[in-house]
Amino acid sequence: MIRVMGLDFGSKTVGVAVSDPLGLTAQGIEIIRRTQENKLRRTLARIEELVAQYEVTEIVLGYPKNMNNTIGERAEKSLEFRDMLQRRTGLPVVMWDERLTTVAANRTLMESGVRREHRKEYVDMIAAVYILQGYLDCKGNAVHSEEAKSVEDL
Repeated sequence: MIRVMGLDFGSKTVGVAVSDPLGLTAQGIEIIRRTQENKLRRTLARIEELVAQYEVTEIVLGYPKNMNNTIGERAEKSLEFRDMLQRRTGLPVVMWDERLTTVAANRTLMESGVRREHRKEYVDMIAAVYILQGYLDCKGNAVHSEEAKSVEDL
């Protein structure tokens, strides 16, 4: 059983998603909120609780690169958060390009009929689902292409 956690790290929130036990699908589980951007102790403690609760073996953290592929302030903060996560959990933390996930999450909420004033409440969790699902799909495709190669060898 492999369980992967996806995180969308924002200035005041962290959207959290986890995979099913087979590592195929991502489900949003919560949004961790904090009052100040640099107050991360409670946020990290909550992530540790969720890691234990869901028996997570790997974490995928959204990496907010700029559209021109450069690394800005948000991406730097995400790298610092990755280092904190690795120290606190002892788990590998994979950085995953999250460009356009918030746009996709907002579109999903809009198409689902969620009113504009309520979208903010869910967008980070939905973005975490997109980050994790993208990673799981990519990992699954790599496994399937390896399987296809080994079948071709027969």
